[in-house]
Amino acid sequence: MRLPALYRMLLREFWQMRGQAAAIAVVIAGGVATLIMSLAIIDTLQQTRDDFYRDYRFGHVFASLERAPESVLARLQDLPGVQLAESRVVAAAHLELQDFPDPVAGRLQSLPDGRNSELNRLFLRTGRLPEAGRDREVVVSEAFAEAHGLVPGDRLVAVIHGRRQALEVVGVALSPEHIYQIQPGTMLPDYERYGVLWMNREALAAARDMEGAFNDVSLRLERKAREGDVIQAVDSILDRYGGRGAIGRGDQLSNRYLEEELGGLETLATLFPAIFLGVAAFLLNVVVGRLINTQRGQIGVLKAFGRSNLEVGGHYVRLVLLIVALGLVLGTGVGVWLGRGMAALYAEFFRFPYLSFHLGPRAFAIAALVTVGSALLAVALAVRRAVRLPPAVAMQPEPPPVFRATVVERLGLQRWFSQPVRMILRSLERRPVRALLGITGVAFACAILMVGRFQDAAIHHMAGVQFGLVERDDITVTFTEPTSYKAVHELQALPGVVRVEPWRSASVELRSGHQRWRLAVQGEVPGGELRRLLDENLREQPMPEHGLLLTDWLAQELGIRPGDTVELRFLEGHRETREIEVGGLIREIMGVSSYLPLETVNRLLGEGRAISGARLQLEPGYREAVVAALRERPRVAGISERDAAIDSFYENLAETVLMFTFITTLLAGSIAFGVIYNGARISLAERARELASLRVLGFSRAEVARILLGEQAVLILAGLGPGFLLGWLLYGWVARGVESDLYRVPVILTPAGMAFAALVVVIAALLSAGVVRRRLDRLDLVEVLKTRE
Repeated sequence: MRLPALYRMLLREFWQMRGQAAAIAVVIAGGVATLIMSLAIIDTLQQTRDDFYRDYRFGHVFASLERAPESVLARLQDLPGVQLAESRVVAAAHLELQDFPDPVAGRLQSLPDGRNSELNRLFLRTGRLPEAGRDREVVVSEAFAEAHGLVPGDRLVAVIHGRRQALEVVGVALSPEHIYQIQPGTMLPDYERYGVLWMNREALAAARDMEGAFNDVSLRLERKAREGDVIQAVDSILDRYGGRGAIGRGDQLSNRYLEEELGGLETLATLFPAIFLGVAAFLLNVVVGRLINTQRGQIGVLKAFGRSNLEVGGHYVRLVLLIVALGLVLGTGVGVWLGRGMAALYAEFFRFPYLSFHLGPRAFAIAALVTVGSALLAVALAVRRAVRLPPAVAMQPEPPPVFRATVVERLGLQRWFSQPVRMILRSLERRPVRALLGITGVAFACAILMVGRFQDAAIHHMAGVQFGLVERDDITVTFTEPTSYKAVHELQALPGVVRVEPWRSASVELRSGHQRWRLAVQGEVPGGELRRLLDENLREQPMPEHGLLLTDWLAQELGIRPGDTVELRFLEGHRETREIEVGGLIREIMGVSSYLPLETVNRLLGEGRAISGARLQLEPGYREAVVAALRERPRVAGISERDAAIDSFYENLAETVLMFTFITTLLAGSIAFGVIYNGARISLAERARELASLRVLGFSRAEVARILLGEQAVLILAGLGPGFLLGWLLYGWVARGVESDLYRVPVILTPAGMAFAALVVVIAALLSAGVVRRRLDRLDLVEVLKTRE
């Protein structure tokens, strides 16, 4: 069956402009691939999380407390809306492993003797659960086991409540409660220096002096239960037993980090494809508009032979859809492949036991609708202009631009420039709209490249601020419970300790109007050197005598500013509620906090001079001796080192954020090439007659190439400056989209990022120049110089 004439013409034109079509398709594929990849990661992680939570009965409400008799569990079980309540014993411990000298913190959780728990059940990767009556058997978290090469049969030592106990590993497991295994009080996981272990309830209760009692409880709710009502009821029951405030699943540490990561991915799934597809739409508009200008005669012939406006317009719409289809197919394939790889990487990072890869039809429908819609919208005006041309007008050549002297010539500077340079400047000035579109395309290409590089610069800046300006201690010590201030003198007496700065942390709830936020208020020593509080300009912010210091991000969320009053309710101690003035704001890149003088926190809690921990500055060479001494103290719950925190920061972010950045940078590089190559090819098509005339007049191939490519070089250089500004604005948009209470990504304009973007643009320009120069050298002068008059 023979194709209709317009369809044959469509295929012929598509083949003739295959290079440009491929370049545009690559740009479209970059946007589609980013969209498909992001949606694949989101859908897969959400599906895997939901399956894991359901299959292993992740709790809905969690509460920790000082100590309560086991009989209290029945009261919690009888609360309206509670389907199941399960108590347990939790203990902090120091872990000692052979051939690993650094301090290792551990969290021990009890299991019902000889069996799995009813809530937050363990997924056994290898080995078995501890057998009933075996006091020294433990199951370890998979992340911790992999970090130290632990397998069933290995042994380690735990210091629990001041008593050393040898333990045998019998299993390696994963828990829905520790998908994101992170030590409380830190921002990033460190699998080598923090592990979760499970052992029989009877054995852990004996080690923790909790026989017949519990200090932690999980609850699973009925389908129609109101979480807030249950939390309030749990708090009322556990208040007298030292309850620290029940939390819902949304505030559970591991789940909260997972939700924030998914939220950030959803933002990126919107922003990056929008940027990529926006550039593709712009490029399509330019290409089709300038293509139509070169085919005026063809349009006139079609209409003269009776083709309707609808048929002519449909021809160009089909041409656009053919290019879009190529980009969709390429982008979908690449996106699914990248999505599988990145989802597997995230699943390993978050410690899921299995990966339920899921990419529903929604992702493909969104990709197709957004891509086709943006492309058709971009070319609508160009197609409308084509179909409205009367045949007689369309068959005539486009009127040449009106000649006038350029700015350079009016200023008398032409003698300083060669003839080709003057021709370049004259062409740019006569067609300012075309020049502006070319500059805009280069600016977008440069901006997208900068967005990818900014992420890398931001991470290094975050590390420099957090661990260079804010946290300046060598070791941070955390106690199992608030301790007398005399512990400061004991720490100061350790050999090699230069400086000790204590702190007191207490769980609180801040209220401002209808806004509420749970966090820890930090009691700090005014004028401290090991933990500095900085303002938005990274200058030290002095601690006010009475007012509360807040992270600026949290103040914005609560809708308050310095001088306002906020309600502060303690979730421990006597649970006092106080009205307190906001004394100032500080800038924190990671986490959100509130600060008061140490003495003020002690006074508000109605306690003596108590501290939760201390920061230590050490002399060189004393680290191992100090760590060994701290391990022997029963009240020390955790020992964290600044150098280890820095290593953990880079190790974790390199696997996820920087990998995502690397992929988007590669896609941005393809967009840069597509933009520049298409600009050069369209200029060649538009100026083929002019350039051929110059060859006939005696200009050499090199001189003609210099005129065409020199014009492109001017546009590229002119586009770099606006591109740097646009890149800064785009990354500010991205950074605001992913900021949360966990971290805020700063917008850092670095010379290295700008130089990288400029280098990629220049490389893309050189590659494009090579291709265009080759086509220019093969130009058929006789064919090009034929006239249509």
